[in-house]
Amino acid sequence: MTPRSGRALATVVLAAVLAGCGGPGSEAGGGRASGGNGPARHATTAPPQPSAEPVRPLARSEPVGLRIPAIGVDTPVMRLGLASDGTVEVPPVTDDDLAGWYRHSPTPGQVGPSVVLGHVTVGSHGDGVFRRLARLHRGDRVEARLANGTAAEFAVIEVRTVAKAEFPTDDVYGDVDRPELRLITCGGPRSGDEYRDNVIVFAELTATTSARSPAVS
Repeated sequence: MTPRSGRALATVVLAAVLAGCGGPGSEAGGGRASGGNGPARHATTAPPQPSAEPVRPLARSEPVGLRIPAIGVDTPVMRLGLASDGTVEVPPVTDDDLAGWYRHSPTPGQVGPSVVLGHVTVGSHGDGVFRRLARLHRGDRVEARLANGTAAEFAVIEVRTVAKAEFPTDDVYGDVDRPELRLITCGGPRSGDEYRDNVIVFAELTATTSARSPAVS
């Protein structure tokens, strides 16, 4: 399946908020937001700058795992699609919380924005897989393990906390001319099972390696 362009992707999902903050009665954090590019409430890094030496893009291969050493994340990755109301699905609220890759976005390492969601909390189960996402800083490493045995390594270029009503759809879904990654969860003040904001991490591809080491004779 050929991934859709960023602009087409934004249209398909109808500017859905990629929330990732489910709890009892919260519909797992799904919802909608305006398509405007509202200002960020908080940014932990400087605006993204292009790399001096772009890395060659990878062929399509679905992600099966995600590692973020700086915040102790090492998680399998499940596939996500669209809910019946046109919003992006989020991982189920369970005690073995996983990250989820939105299957209508490019796979990690392909040209374009690959989108991965995770919960910050999972109701009565406690903390979610992306509970520390907002602590990332520019330069922190994110590794996506792919089904074909390749590992795509990314570096964080920006971290934003934005109001859900000001979700920056174009920045998240919009076309880019290099492989990038978006990690999204909830953040900000909490009211019951809902959070006011989204935390969005922007990262760029910096290296690719074989995740399966050859046997040594």
